[in-house]
Amino acid sequence: MAKNAWWIEFPQMERETLVALRKALDGAYRDFSRSYGDVIEAVFEPLLHFLVWFEKLLLNAPWWSVLLAVCAFAYLASRSWKIVAGAIVAFLFIGYFGMWEDTMSTMSMIAVSTLLAIALGVPVGILMARSDRTQTVVTPLLDVMQTMPAFVYLIPVVMLLGIGKVPGLLAVVIYAIPPVIRLTNLGIRLVDREVLEASDAFGASGWQRLIGVQIPLAFPTIMAGVNQTIMMALAMVVIASMIGVQGLGQPVLRSITNQYFTLGLLNGLAIVALAIVFDRVSQAYGKRLQLQYKQAHHA
Repeated sequence: MAKNAWWIEFPQMERETLVALRKALDGAYRDFSRSYGDVIEAVFEPLLHFLVWFEKLLLNAPWWSVLLAVCAFAYLASRSWKIVAGAIVAFLFIGYFGMWEDTMSTMSMIAVSTLLAIALGVPVGILMARSDRTQTVVTPLLDVMQTMPAFVYLIPVVMLLGIGKVPGLLAVVIYAIPPVIRLTNLGIRLVDREVLEASDAFGASGWQRLIGVQIPLAFPTIMAGVNQTIMMALAMVVIASMIGVQGLGQPVLRSITNQYFTLGLLNGLAIVALAIVFDRVSQAYGKRLQLQYKQAHHA
């Protein structure tokens, strides 16, 4: 009883005001979703077509061609045969246990959501690095995005767009985008001042300094943000399966409902395997680009 005493003693009028405010906000968002939901859905229609096309491409392609493409991508990015061998083992494991189709659906969702997060997050991170005022405004928003329970992201997108791929994609992007924004900002801010002064001495403009000096030197940090975005996107895929997102999350959700331990474990391990492959490839790519940049400037 003592725990709720503060609420009992709270003035009745103020309690009613808070309840009325909450109902007003709920009603306003409901009206907004009914009025503009179709318009917003039409805006995302091209993204849906691209996502469906990419998913069908992966699902209809022969398994060996997908494996060959993954290996080629891993080698071109990392120049490491060990990473390529690890990717082969991971995807053969996935195919052997009958999780290939779900993995292709998950890969299409992760690829599109990561590209969208990078396309939106890197420019925001650059703006934060170039403006303390922007950083002051955006940082609290990122704090809210990273601490908000993942399930909460499903509520507004489902109310606005219903159930399907696009709401799931938006929920994944919102949940996964903060790391790439934060680490882009951090990486650019940590570039050595002496290097920036040298570029200024050579007459570089602000744009030339950003493209030619700051981003290349910050690239490993930015890629670390991309890594974290991929990891968070993979984690969100399981939760997004609750609103109709196909992939490895669906069997995990089914295993929770029906207590299928092995089904959940194997699909969880498949998600882990994808995360490890993407992590190793992106990290190696960032380090290789930084090394190439340093060698070119020393030469």
